[in-house]
Amino acid sequence: MRVVVGLLLLLLGLCGSGAQGDGGGLGEVGEIREFQETAPRDAVEELTEQTTKPTTPDIWAEVRAVRDMVVKLELYVELLQRDNSDLQTRLSSSESELLLSKSRIDQLERENAVQETRLTATESKTSDLEKKNTDLQTRLSSSESELVLSKSRIDQLERENAEKPKVAFYTALTDAGYVGPQNTDITLKYSKVFTNIGNAYNPATGFFTAPVKGVYYLQFTVSGNHTGLMGVYVFKNNQRIMYNVEWKEETLYKYFTNSVILELLAGDEIHLVLPSTYSLYDDGDNHNTFSGSLLFPL
Repeated sequence: MRVVVGLLLLLLGLCGSGAQGDGGGLGEVGEIREFQETAPRDAVEELTEQTTKPTTPDIWAEVRAVRDMVVKLELYVELLQRDNSDLQTRLSSSESELLLSKSRIDQLERENAVQETRLTATESKTSDLEKKNTDLQTRLSSSESELVLSKSRIDQLERENAEKPKVAFYTALTDAGYVGPQNTDITLKYSKVFTNIGNAYNPATGFFTAPVKGVYYLQFTVSGNHTGLMGVYVFKNNQRIMYNVEWKEETLYKYFTNSVILELLAGDEIHLVLPSTYSLYDDGDNHNTFSGSLLFPL
């Protein structure tokens, strides 16, 4: 760079001496000496060597060469300045892009933090849902097991219920009105049968026969409409186990009801007997009834 500055100064000096004409040789030497005091040492030595040559035309040729060199240097400097300007522009652009990249990176980091937070929450919810699903599966398995047991128990009860004998009957005495009095005891035949599940009651004989061993509930209602005695005996097989009697004076209806719970063997018989001189009254209103059912088998 120092050589370029020296050459520029030398060119200015030569241009000034050219205005004095061809006889300006001494002036040129003076200018050269003045330039030696200010120009760099290397340039002065080179110029001094050139001035010591005997021919003047060689100096001007070298001056032109220096001028051309200066022009080239100016062009090179201009190119360097353009390159520097381009580099500065590219640097500014790169710095702007770098800022944008940093801003985008910051934004992406924030978004990533949000996504990580959401992912953590989702994983937590997923874990909770998995636990709940496990609990539900356990409860479902338990419910299914209970359902299987319930179905098994229902099937067992249905089988037991199907195998269990069903016995129930309900009857009324007659539509003929008065029954008795007579001189002997008579078996009451309840001829109007309303219910006879299991066909354990026989209306032709008036006997109820236990089809299976078990506990039975039996009930009867007695009604009279005649002055005198009314009542019944209750027989189990050939043994009298209950006696019920009532004296009736008025001509209006009179009633009494009684019941019994008996343990019977299969084939045991129950029937009601009207004692001699006793009377009953029945008609379409069913004042005298006899009923019973199996409570449970044994």
